Amino acid sequence: MTSSVPAVDTRSAASALQAVLLDMDGTLVDTEGFWWEVETAVFAELGHQLLEEWREVVVGGPMARSASFLIKATGAKIALAELTALLNTRFSQMIGQGVPLMPGARRLLAELAAHRVPTALVSASHREIIDRVLHSLGPEHFTLTVAGDELARTKPHPDPYLLAAARLGADPARCAVVEDTMTGVTAAEAAGCRVVAVPSVAPIPAAAGRTVVGSLEEVDLSFLRGLIKL
Repeated sequence: MTSSVPAVDTRSAASALQAVLLDMDGTLVDTEGFWWEVETAVFAELGHQLLEEWREVVVGGPMARSASFLIKATGAKIALAELTALLNTRFSQMIGQGVPLMPGARRLLAELAAHRVPTALVSASHREIIDRVLHSLGPEHFTLTVAGDELARTKPHPDPYLLAAARLGADPARCAVVEDTMTGVTAAEAAGCRVVAVPSVAPIPAAAGRTVVGSLEEVDLSFLRGLIKL
């Protein structure tokens, strides 16, 4: 978990929004395809072909869950710890030269930073991966970051978002979360946050307390502030 700028109190008559919590893969950076490419290549080397339909099952999930599913689905003879380490190493190598940002991501991060809105990066990816991706995103845009291997339970459990809100001194009900998968949306909603879903691989239906948009280009600070109504 890292901290680059001090959190500030945005609780005022102007806005009920206290913090913005953002997912990473598929939300801010266009890496969901990278993960699938790595998983497909690794299992091909193990003698197994991944089915496209499995992609929706593993997207957005913690590494242990995704890897466990693929081992069971393929019957591959590899230990979970070995596969997890292999996938993380391959992915880390792939993103070594930087990663592409999703449309609207850079502008949104710059706007949140300019208005000193407490902002957290909350990902199921491991710390090693997050720290590499931060070179592309700019660590100065985040008050703190939460990695999937730093908690006993990560998404779809609410723990990562509850921890981020607590560290920022924010009420989860006054936090806006931006996610791209149902795994992440489930975690954020279980934490009591207001959610903006920007689907990447699989569709996400609209629901009470949840807003679905086509891309981050539709999301700005005014939009996020409008989600919090007390």
